Amino acid sequence: MTEALSRRLKQSHFADSGQEALLSVIAAATTINEIMDRLCEEQGITRAQYNVLRILRGVHPQGHPRCEIARRMLDRAPDITRLVDRLQARRLVKRSRGCKDQRQAVAAITARGLKLLDAMAPTIESEIGSILGKLSEQDCRELSRLCAVILDSAKPAEGGPLHPEDPAPPIPRRR
Repeated sequence: MTEALSRRLKQSHFADSGQEALLSVIAAATTINEIMDRLCEEQGITRAQYNVLRILRGVHPQGHPRCEIARRMLDRAPDITRLVDRLQARRLVKRSRGCKDQRQAVAAITARGLKLLDAMAPTIESEIGSILGKLSEQDCRELSRLCAVILDSAKPAEGGPLHPEDPAPPIPRRR
């Protein structure tokens, strides 16, 4: 059992190593999300809005329609349209009609959105880097490999992504 998880949850015993591993992943993700929430809030955006900006920066100067943004989100947002509306109101993204389908609006990051991400980068790299900097290159690769096992195992039989409304799988019990 890890001391860090015991201290964080104020719990000294877990049912098994699977439960401890699951709780460790959740606690670590929560810690990183809390840091990102704070850093985004300092810039007047939410973590979900930051995620949209990063997605759109990845295809700049092109953009994505709403459905593609939704597919790429780390945390599923219930209303991508309103999320993009708020970013557009701040002139961080712009919308235009798609070339192939004029009915489809395509959102693209603006120069102002790129500038915001550039301004946030040093602080994010510093804060998150101070956490990940405690891991070796090999540790990072192993963590990524282990997370990939979890992600690949979590796909439903059809191979599509899990959705928030899907029931959580039971924690496996080791004997």
